[in-house]
Amino acid sequence: MNHRSSLAEHDARVARLRQQLGTLPPGAPVRLAKRTSNLFRPRTAGDGLGALDVSGFTHVLDVDPASRTAEVEGMVTYERLVDATLPHGLMPLVVPQLKTITLGGAVTGLGIESSSFRNGMPHESVREMEILTGSGEIVVARPEGEHAALFHGFPNSYGTLGYALRLRIELEPVRPYVRLRHVRHRDPDEYFAALAAACRDGAADFVDGTVFGPDELYLTLGTFTDHAPATSDYTWLNIYYRSIRDRAEDHLTVRDYLWRWDTDWFWCSRALGVQHKPVRLLLGRRLLRSDVYWKVVAFERRHRIVSRLERGFGRPPAEPVVQDVEIPVDRAAEFLDVLQRDVGISPVWICPVRQRHAGTRWPLYQLDPETLYVNFGFWGTVPVPEGDPPGTLNRLVERTVTELGGRKSLYSESFYDEAEFWRLYNGSAYRGLKRRYDPGDRLLDLYAKCVEAR
Repeated sequence: MNHRSSLAEHDARVARLRQQLGTLPPGAPVRLAKRTSNLFRPRTAGDGLGALDVSGFTHVLDVDPASRTAEVEGMVTYERLVDATLPHGLMPLVVPQLKTITLGGAVTGLGIESSSFRNGMPHESVREMEILTGSGEIVVARPEGEHAALFHGFPNSYGTLGYALRLRIELEPVRPYVRLRHVRHRDPDEYFAALAAACRDGAADFVDGTVFGPDELYLTLGTFTDHAPATSDYTWLNIYYRSIRDRAEDHLTVRDYLWRWDTDWFWCSRALGVQHKPVRLLLGRRLLRSDVYWKVVAFERRHRIVSRLERGFGRPPAEPVVQDVEIPVDRAAEFLDVLQRDVGISPVWICPVRQRHAGTRWPLYQLDPETLYVNFGFWGTVPVPEGDPPGTLNRLVERTVTELGGRKSLYSESFYDEAEFWRLYNGSAYRGLKRRYDPGDRLLDLYAKCVEAR
């Protein structure tokens, strides 16, 4: 790929975007026109008003094996990025689980995966970002310099300060295969102690886990290897999360390891009836993908067909509980107890994360750099007693996370009151960035977007 030519084409796309922005009425709200999304927040009508078409910003501009970096446009999906880096024996430092998560989305939001215990989150491997701000400026933000505050304040801003048009990120070397060991534990305290020890000793390249019940907790340790006696295939008829219970050891190609969760949206595809072999035979690999499931769910949210049928059959009302939270590892067993006893949702994904560089500060999502956290991912609908107010279980989760010194990602529904929200997500730092980079409030406010669902 010709790097210089690609950058020239990128600059032409930026010029057209600027021209498009100039056609909008002064002060008109601005949003991105996107074909895909991995957010689980409802949004009010009128999303298309003032929408900027960024559909062209989907190119991997360059992969440099010598410096182990990639130059990437903001709407590039991780699927496309991985396909560009693996032939060079490289991968992004953190590859979120779903193929159509975009690099820009993972950086302005948050991403996590089984390399996060050593590499942190996706924004921690970014060296430079070209950002279209709410004021219409296009700035290049780096860890130092004029726009360093925007660089560090961009994660967890969810497009309310600006949009990443181009990013330069670090890459790391891979080997052809990943050897997996699924180690069962029966006691939560021992389980999280073993997880912390695995993160400390550095023998594994990847660490995550799956909890199926109070005494069925699996720690999965992945290690790069040059050879595999045989490899498993979880892209069609076989289901990865079921294999965790059945196989103590497994081998996958690197690519299949990175996308092991995508085929069945972790385990959420079961709610759509596609985990039966005849259905999988009929659908084929092309339709067994998270972005296909997301479209089905989005259709149901708009039309509520299944919800109306369930009410007609007299089934109790259910609350969607779709959350990812980070809890300090020494409080993780307490959180799991609340989750199992009071929410009653399973399986639960477990993923350790530690800030990559202790001296760096990310003001809108502050973690203690000396602490190992455990990400709990839990996604489903839970029956609730009739008469409970909307969001009862989600509010319980939010309160528990705060009490245990954790943090909650904002990609899904949130129920905080405004004062609590800004206390947790550093309102003073956010307002300073908003005044500098979006003084006309053309982009939504973070609370309005993530809690009020505007």
